[in-house]
Amino acid sequence: MTSVGGAPATSLAAAKNEYVLEMRGITKSFPGVRALDGMSLRVRPGSVHVLVGENGAGKSTLMKILSGIYAIDDGEIFFQGEKLDHQNAATALDRGISMIHQELSPVLDMTIAENIFLGREPTIGRKGVFASFVDFAQMNADTQKLLDRLGLKYSADTKMRDLSIAAIQLVEIVKAISRAASLVIMDEPTSAISDTEVSMLFQQIADLKANGVAIIYITHKMDEIFQIADDITVMRDGQFIATGPSSDYTEAKLISQMVGRTISSIFPKEDVPIGDVVLSLENVSRAGVFEDVNLTVRAGEIVGLAGLIGAGRTEVARVIFGLDKYDAGTIRLNGTPIKIGSPTDAIRHGIAMVSEDRKAEGLVLCRSVGENISLANLKKFASGLFISERREETAAQRMIKMLQIKTPNTEMIVENLSGGNQQKIVLAKWLLGDLKLLILDEPTRGIDVGSKSEIHKLMTEFARQGLAILVISSELPEVLGMSDRVMVMSEGRVAGELTRSEATQESVMRLATGGH
Repeated sequence: MTSVGGAPATSLAAAKNEYVLEMRGITKSFPGVRALDGMSLRVRPGSVHVLVGENGAGKSTLMKILSGIYAIDDGEIFFQGEKLDHQNAATALDRGISMIHQELSPVLDMTIAENIFLGREPTIGRKGVFASFVDFAQMNADTQKLLDRLGLKYSADTKMRDLSIAAIQLVEIVKAISRAASLVIMDEPTSAISDTEVSMLFQQIADLKANGVAIIYITHKMDEIFQIADDITVMRDGQFIATGPSSDYTEAKLISQMVGRTISSIFPKEDVPIGDVVLSLENVSRAGVFEDVNLTVRAGEIVGLAGLIGAGRTEVARVIFGLDKYDAGTIRLNGTPIKIGSPTDAIRHGIAMVSEDRKAEGLVLCRSVGENISLANLKKFASGLFISERREETAAQRMIKMLQIKTPNTEMIVENLSGGNQQKIVLAKWLLGDLKLLILDEPTRGIDVGSKSEIHKLMTEFARQGLAILVISSELPEVLGMSDRVMVMSEGRVAGELTRSEATQESVMRLATGGH
């Protein structure tokens, strides 16, 4: 294994014979940030090479350079023995490099088929006027074959807008597979899909490997790493740390190399005094989505809401926060019935929600850290018609210090920060208010193990301060590790309630799948 302090070295001849890809001394800077500093990577054909590191380590940036989205400042890239110069997204695809991005960007008003074949649509004829007409019948038929082959129960002509985030993620996977690439980059491909769908993906990965396709796989999920990795490369702060076969690693060793320190507990749950009921739902229903949901959350309590994708967990949270209407039932806050018709109503009652898609729904990516932190509480900083920049800056600095947000200053554009720090900014935004209930929907999705531990510590601290917390997570270890009680949903209903001592992976899955 090559370890800390030295990037892997190889000759061009070796790269031609042994490696499908070699990236040497890659350097990339953005305003105020050095994202990559002499980073190197080499990948064998027909292997799964897992790329790991904390958020902000530079993994996605390195892959965006490889796929032609970013230009490098310095360094060299060799693919199938050929040096790549002036790489862009189109030439990368032409050379057989395909990428599944962490941040989904579907064309929502187009169909699944149109999204999969976007930019390479089959035409009715090869020459003449008919070469300008898309052969929709052929495109839909080819797409349906792909969907059926992967066991996905979707129709090729379904609009992307009508799909869940999990389904959109699967379409992105289908798109990458459909390109017959010789190198497929998968950046957090399982962040929004269920265990069943993960198994389907892993089978496709096995098939790709058998056909000699190389796969670069980015994930923060330890169980996935050791399940599919042939080789592992560790990055930290934009630099190469170590590389070697997965058999050389243990989970503890990998975490230590990723974060540069030992993390004693990823789930630092503590027993804190639990007070009176803050939130209660009594037979709350939303027609066609969920029915007769009853649940309570007490002050100082963390309640986990578990279940399979499509069980109705996020939909219940959206109703509590006023994003969706409910048709029947009663919502009480501190024992008093309340009406929540919009997020404005929820915020006024002291209810906040960190949504599962922080970039689309939690942040204004093109604005600064300070502006995002103050966004939900602008009235606090208003002096007449104007915002007091001094008070806004003071509050932002206080939140940055309290949540240990890694940013050069409050003027930093949020888009340039890591996922873990972006998630802390969403939390900071709500903590400036007078909170009673905090809803966390997939609070650590796409976040590295070090940042997960920090978010979990914050959850414990919020509970200690008397905040009621409702947490939704598709990662069962997170639900089990952080919850005082677990409510399990199945097909739009609450299937059961488990105490912390009763909740196990088996008991939760039994209820989630309709067992007893």
